Amino acid sequence: MKLHMESCSNQKEVKQLGLCAPERMKRFRRHGQESQRERIKQELYGFNKTVEHGFPHQPSALGFSPSLQLLAIGTRSGAIKLYGGPGVEFMGLHDENAAVTQVHFLPHQVELVTLLDDNSLHMWTLRAHHGVSELLEIGRFTLTGPPGAPPSVTRVTAVLAHSSGDLLLLGTEGGHVFIVKVPGFRELEERNISLEKVTNGVPEDYGGRRSLEHVESLQENPVNPRQVLIGYGRGLMVIWDLDSQSAVTHIPATQQLESVWWTEDGGHVLSSHSDGSYCRWKVAGDDPQSEQEKSEVPYGEDPQKVNTMPPFLFLSGGMPRASYGDRHCISVIHSKTHVALDFTSRIIDFFVIRDGPYHTGEPSALVVLVEEELVVIDLQTEGWPVIQTPYLVPLHCSAITCSHHVSAIPLKLWERVLSAGALQNTHYSKKPWPMTGGQNLAPDPPQRDLLLTGHEDGTVRFWDASGVCLYPMYKLSTAGVFLTDSDPNDNLNQGTEGEWPPFRKVGCFDPYSDDPRLGIQKIHLCKYSGYLTVAGTAGQILVLELNDEAAEQTVEATVADLLQGQEGFRWKGHTRLEVREEPVTFPPGFQPFALVQCQPPAVVTALTLHSEWKLVTFGTSHGFGLYDYQQKNNVLVRCTLNPSDQLAMEGPLSRVKSIKKSLRQSFRRIRRSRVSLRKHHVNNAAKLQQANARLEAELAEMELAPVQRKIEPRSPDDSFTGLVRTLYFADTFISDSSHNTPSLWAGTNGGSVFAYQLRLPPVERRGEDPVTAHPAKEIQLMHRAPVVGILVLDGHGSPLPEPLEVAHDLARSPDMQGSHSLLVISEEQFKVFTLPKVSAKMKLKLTAIDGSRVRRVGVAWFGSTRTDDYGESGLTVLTNQGDLHVVSLPGVKLQVQYPCIRREDVSGIASCVFTKHGQGFYLISPSEFERFSLSARCVVEPRSLVEVSSETPSTTLPRALPDGASVERSSARRVMEHALLNDESEYLRNHQTTLTELNLNQLPTFVRVIPAGIEPTTLTLLAPCSYQLSHIDMCLL
Repeated sequence: MKLHMESCSNQKEVKQLGLCAPERMKRFRRHGQESQRERIKQELYGFNKTVEHGFPHQPSALGFSPSLQLLAIGTRSGAIKLYGGPGVEFMGLHDENAAVTQVHFLPHQVELVTLLDDNSLHMWTLRAHHGVSELLEIGRFTLTGPPGAPPSVTRVTAVLAHSSGDLLLLGTEGGHVFIVKVPGFRELEERNISLEKVTNGVPEDYGGRRSLEHVESLQENPVNPRQVLIGYGRGLMVIWDLDSQSAVTHIPATQQLESVWWTEDGGHVLSSHSDGSYCRWKVAGDDPQSEQEKSEVPYGEDPQKVNTMPPFLFLSGGMPRASYGDRHCISVIHSKTHVALDFTSRIIDFFVIRDGPYHTGEPSALVVLVEEELVVIDLQTEGWPVIQTPYLVPLHCSAITCSHHVSAIPLKLWERVLSAGALQNTHYSKKPWPMTGGQNLAPDPPQRDLLLTGHEDGTVRFWDASGVCLYPMYKLSTAGVFLTDSDPNDNLNQGTEGEWPPFRKVGCFDPYSDDPRLGIQKIHLCKYSGYLTVAGTAGQILVLELNDEAAEQTVEATVADLLQGQEGFRWKGHTRLEVREEPVTFPPGFQPFALVQCQPPAVVTALTLHSEWKLVTFGTSHGFGLYDYQQKNNVLVRCTLNPSDQLAMEGPLSRVKSIKKSLRQSFRRIRRSRVSLRKHHVNNAAKLQQANARLEAELAEMELAPVQRKIEPRSPDDSFTGLVRTLYFADTFISDSSHNTPSLWAGTNGGSVFAYQLRLPPVERRGEDPVTAHPAKEIQLMHRAPVVGILVLDGHGSPLPEPLEVAHDLARSPDMQGSHSLLVISEEQFKVFTLPKVSAKMKLKLTAIDGSRVRRVGVAWFGSTRTDDYGESGLTVLTNQGDLHVVSLPGVKLQVQYPCIRREDVSGIASCVFTKHGQGFYLISPSEFERFSLSARCVVEPRSLVEVSSETPSTTLPRALPDGASVERSSARRVMEHALLNDESEYLRNHQTTLTELNLNQLPTFVRVIPAGIEPTTLTLLAPCSYQLSHIDMCLL
């Protein structure tokens, strides 16, 4: 479109418009183009944090609803997470930055109550919205005492969700019990149980009547919900009648109380105490004062007595501190079988799951939440094996050191990895996962994705990352190749026959590494060939091949001397790992067959595998090398070390940086200045005609220059300028524009790019003739910013396909007719060069515009949500500010920007890994990955529905379940969130009448124990038709 002078009657009219004609037309045209482009962006891009994989960091509370079959975990950071069947997950976060101390489900409802350590109570509900449930906070409440009362009067220490479903009983530090109606959190002052009322009825001869201390436990009578048991810290227990508002029975225990349990028939109470004992008290009858029937210390002088207890006994803690103060144990006793389950982290809580349609049958599983993992024990299989968890897996069994994502795994490789993993899991129970709550409505994953994590102990773990659950598939250990510093007495913690207590290690969390040099730093898997390469902290690079059979073989090391005889350098870091000289038996799975050892043995900082060419390239802070793993020899070794860089010789395990030098570098990089906005004015009407001739071309390229910071060039004397940051293989035009050849590209921390032309022998001579590498190009970026990524674009501007991708018909062949382009991504900018001349073509500045620096970069395909036929390639970028960017290819223009990670979260930014379809993972804690998506089409997130079953038991259940009592009802009742608004007083009266008519057999129950000098103990006696109540952290079956 041309703009003529006749469009304005004279020059004065042009000036009145306030814009010169080209700029006015440019803005008009750009508005239309941008509107269409914005619509395309909305169809391609969309940022969402979708799901958190792994184990919650610092768990602090556990709850369970047998009726909903949901597990709830609260954390110290204020998060509340619900889990049901695999794929059924919900998460909520309290506004208050306070730890969750207790979690309680309301009986047979989709509501739960949380107590925080700031003494606030919060009501949550699972509310259906658009066919899926959402976890929402619907109320909060804090007890308020009389004016002038100390805080202890209202500080909540015990919570009981009453079986009526509309009452909460709150015991406090001051010894009072407040009764609150839910869901509105309305305090019923006339029904509160004050400490004075209780004290007045305490027998005169009770020695602790003057100070009963805090309320330790609240329990409901399983056969008469009008009665509750109040357990005080000093030891006294009182049975209180809610209707008459008076004490019915006093239980005068004198030892510090730890927990209380009521037997199924309501005739006995079991208490556990700080001296390691538990006591059995008879409370049936009209006697206002109970008598002690039995007292026992399970791990006392006569530990055999514990075997005479009823069918199941669970004992948490109770070990003498002098001998076993470092153990975290739960003892399981059934008949003559006695096992002390020994966990590697502190026990938070546990409960027991029972069989049957109404969860009243035999005990089936013991669920234990410890500080670092969730362990589920199968109680119905001989030996009580562990049930493998489909979620809540501790990713940090050993600390995560790196990660690698592979999309669209071929079915054959997937099945082979699964098969190898199944052989490692024979010690697990065959029972299915016992928690089945909710419906998983998420669609089946469109493809099979793998997430590989490297760990400090030298293991690589393979995870199924296709859907909501991050499921463990296979574990590879590299320690067997080397002679490590492992302790030969590591297995002494395992129980031996005849040992007392009979310890048995359970759980997989093991934070200790045999040798820190084993740590995995880089991983690269070829999904088409089954080759895997991993690199470690001590400069070791292993090449492995997937084998379905066990094999015994020797792995010989090839040394790569990256210093190449340069003088003046002395390595001050750790020594290399010694390789085993004798043959090693490797189980089915990935088996090492080649090893490269870098000298000096520094951390491997870059690693790339090309399985079609049978080559592996690796880099450290000293240089890079190329290894032929078919012929098992070095092809290339290049030293990139700067003569003034002595810090690179100290190693990561012994490095002490110079404070003075670090400060100097920091201040140099902070100095920035602004340059004025470049403006283009057309003041002469004669220039307008000339502008019209170039208008079409200019409209596509003209943009106002953003305000830019002046970036100081980095000094070549900066530390670690020779550190290799990225390595890249490409089949492109490197010597001339008519012949494409294989090539290797390396980018360093000092802004240098090295290119080598590779000559591969013919396929028939590949095993005999050597591969050669010849220097071809060298680029030095002006500002010497670290090079974090290199990419070659074909004639169509598309990234080159992965090795073997075209051979498997999973990608089109690259365009070799048009000219290729080289994209060099530094921390500060994206710069495109022509090939083979390597002349600058275009660039996108990042640091100069907003001061951020590139930390992670990946290539992704973004499909349109409107049509399956359209999509675009782009760069996914994470900056040091925690922002995510998408940069278009081949135009190298910024498309979208989203804040994702806090800039202070350096470890989270460093751990980020991108997928090929616009998703990503980063660590939000040592044990959790946050999954996010930049793609509007490719989103993996939980979609679950939880409903209260309308079915009711055919007979009245004899015992209140952990989330409340289940009773016979006259008609099917579906309890949803709106049911909380109804008046349930009539239902409560019917409930009470039904329970009082129950005639139950006497059954023993549970206690908690702590003796002086002995670790606190939790006991749970298991017999038919008994269950955990309220907040007590033990179970009775």
